[in-house]
Amino acid sequence: MQGSLDKIDIGILALYACVLVGMGVYCRRKCRTAEQFMVAGRSIPAWAAGLAVMSAYTSSISYIATPGMAFESNWHPIIFSFCILPVAWLVCKYAVPYYRKTRLISVYSFLEERLGSWGRVYAALAFVLYMVCRVAVILYLASLLLSTFVRVDIRFVIIVIGVVTIIYTLMGGMEAVIWTDVMQSAVMIIGVLFCAAGLSYYVFSGPEPLIQTAIEQGKFSFGSWKLSLNAQEHLSNRTIWVMIIFGVTENLRNLLADQNYVQKYCSVATEREAKRSVWIAMLIYIPLTAVFLYIGTTLFAFYSSPEHALGADITKGDQVFPYFIATELPAGLKGLIIAAILAAAMSTVDSALNCSATVLLLDFTKRYINPNIGEKASMLFLRSMTVVWGLLGIGFALLMINAKSALDVWWQMSAIFGGGTLGLFLLSLIRVRLHLWQGLVSIGASIAVIGWATFIRHDFVTEHLPQSWHWVQCSLDKITIGGVGTAALCLVACLFGLINRYHGITVARK
Repeated sequence: MQGSLDKIDIGILALYACVLVGMGVYCRRKCRTAEQFMVAGRSIPAWAAGLAVMSAYTSSISYIATPGMAFESNWHPIIFSFCILPVAWLVCKYAVPYYRKTRLISVYSFLEERLGSWGRVYAALAFVLYMVCRVAVILYLASLLLSTFVRVDIRFVIIVIGVVTIIYTLMGGMEAVIWTDVMQSAVMIIGVLFCAAGLSYYVFSGPEPLIQTAIEQGKFSFGSWKLSLNAQEHLSNRTIWVMIIFGVTENLRNLLADQNYVQKYCSVATEREAKRSVWIAMLIYIPLTAVFLYIGTTLFAFYSSPEHALGADITKGDQVFPYFIATELPAGLKGLIIAAILAAAMSTVDSALNCSATVLLLDFTKRYINPNIGEKASMLFLRSMTVVWGLLGIGFALLMINAKSALDVWWQMSAIFGGGTLGLFLLSLIRVRLHLWQGLVSIGASIAVIGWATFIRHDFVTEHLPQSWHWVQCSLDKITIGGVGTAALCLVACLFGLINRYHGITVARK
């Protein structure tokens, strides 16, 4: 299906792009030092930082892939959102006060203080690689939508969106990131509410409401209560326990150990405002996720009618919402919704680029390569790395084009790169002391378990191993990989910690 944009839609998108670049230019005057580039001089109000944190959670992954997941399966992703509440309480109770007291900018400096430099290096490296994957998935999904309406190759769309985001991010730093996120959050929320309202009219009207089809098909289910962590043949059978493990580990990693979020709530003036920003973000994100899932469910109901059959070229859930926008929405509103999805994408990409540049400067360049780097050189480095990491994200986005489900790919990448990092932060909080070699062995155990859970699965085993070795295959749901990797690292490290304590060994942090 190839849609089209009217002049008013094109005008809305052009105006939106100009406003973003203009905000970057405007914020450039406040971005003259490295600290201003990284944390905006710690002058951001709590409500703005909260919207920025929420927008990092809510990207084109939410706008396209979450409705796609609900269309194909059910509401099991909502469990991820519910897990935010206890995690946010723990982070505000224990982590935020410490982060604010030490006035840290890179959250990975905390690991060096508690574990040693090896922990900082591993976590920082995992983060910057993780950000490349995040940027790639988001650029792909936003471009998937826009390429539905413009008669150009999706590869070209990926490049254009990526380059525009790079431009305003490198000019205005964190100041531009947060204030464009505020504007983009407003556009995004308005757009998603318009879609939800329009779909409600379609599926609840008439003598036999279409929504009844979705109810009969169990589309509002939260998943299976079966006591299993195994992968299911269909996503609608994914168990609630899998989602709880994924939700707790991933949300802990986000708010406790992810520079992308910590850097935002460290850009406010006080500890109290930092805590407020976290709660503002979470209390908006949870109902917004429900709206995204509702859209996916109502899309299933809408297209269950013979009068509204899907096009033959719609082969996966990620394509359904863009198809609805292209074929059902009027001119003007269509442009607003597309701008909203682009806003969701860019508000996450800009933050990822800024935070990646920050980590590369503080955790690698200043720590190991050039500790005495000057202010001017720091600014040049930050802007250069913003461009480099943006180009890497664009490159990997081009490789995402043939992915079956972008949301599942993203969840798997989050688990692979995030599991070990979360484990290190948990060890730091309980003050486990390790020698360098013990820390490396613990990380190695986590990587080995993650590798096993990721690659030694049914297809690989049946094709490459004899029948007698089939017992080695992993049948766990792929989104539990992060939790499994975290558990493996913590178990091995705690065993080393107990041995050290039993023998009275003092561990020097290196």
